[in-house]
Amino acid sequence: MKPPPPLNYIRSFECSARHLSFTEAASELGYTQAAISNHVRALEQYLGRQLFIRYPRSLKLTEMGEAFLPTLRQALNQIDFATEAVLASARNKTVVISCPTSLAENWLARCVAGFSRKHPDVEILLHGTIWEDSTEQIADILISIRRFDNMPASGMQLWNDRLVLLCAPQLVHGQNAIRTPADVLKSNWIAVHGRQEFWQEMADALGIDASANDKRLSTNSTNIALEMAASGAGCIVTTQSLARTYVDRGLLVEPFQIRTRSAWNYYLAEGQASKGTTVSKVRDWIIAEAQKVIG
Repeated sequence: MKPPPPLNYIRSFECSARHLSFTEAASELGYTQAAISNHVRALEQYLGRQLFIRYPRSLKLTEMGEAFLPTLRQALNQIDFATEAVLASARNKTVVISCPTSLAENWLARCVAGFSRKHPDVEILLHGTIWEDSTEQIADILISIRRFDNMPASGMQLWNDRLVLLCAPQLVHGQNAIRTPADVLKSNWIAVHGRQEFWQEMADALGIDASANDKRLSTNSTNIALEMAASGAGCIVTTQSLARTYVDRGLLVEPFQIRTRSAWNYYLAEGQASKGTTVSKVRDWIIAEAQKVIG
C-alpha cells in the first residue's frame, strides 16, 4: 500500500490555501518560499491532481484543492488538539472536556466561562466534536449525545430534552405566515444528518403528514441549521437545549407551543485517567448548571 505523504507537505498545503500565498505560508511555518512550493508540488504529484492554479503573483485553489481542504483541515485540528491535550494532561490543574460542537457553542461555553471566573486557577481545554471521535483516551470529561436505545454504558444524563419547532420571526407574520400546523407543510424543512427523525416526531405531534412536504434543506451541523433557520430559510426541529440561545436572542420563535419528548439526550462521563478533585470540581459545576437548562 502507498505510504501517506509527509505531514509537512499537508501543513504546507493548508497554510498556502489559507493565505493563497507560498510566501506568507513560508513566513508562518518557518520554511523558505521554495520549500513550501516544493512541498505542495510533491503533494500534487502524490495525489496525481493539481491543487492550485499558479499565477505570477497569486494562487487559486482548483476544484480538487477546494474539495480536499475541509477534510484535511479537520484532520490537522484533531492532531493539534491531541497534542495539546497530551501536554495538558501532565498539568494537574488542566481539565480537558470533549463535547459536541453544537452544545459547546450554544451552552457549554457559557457554563465554562462561569466556572473560570470563579476558579481562575483551573485551566480548561474545551474540544468541540462534530461526530464522536477518539478523544476518550485524552479527555477528562466527555459529553456525548445519544439516542435512548444507545445510551453510554457509564455516564449521567444531563437533562430530559424536548423537541421544538422553530422559524425566523418574519415567517409568522405577513401574507404567507405560518399560522396553523398545515402551513408548516408549505415551508422548507431544515434537517440535520442523523437527526431526520426529529421531523417525523414533530409532524406526529402537530398532526400533519411528514411525507406531504418535499421542500427540504439539510446539513451535517445543528448550528448551521439554526443559522439557516434564523436567516429565514425555513423551519427547523431541534432540541430545546440547543434552541434556547436563539430564542432568548430573538433570532428564532416557536410558531406553536408544542414540544415533544426527545429520543436524544446529552450524557456526561469522566475519562479513563482522572485528576481527582480538580475534575470533580468541574464535573459538579457542569451538572449543577445543567439543572437550569430545561425549565
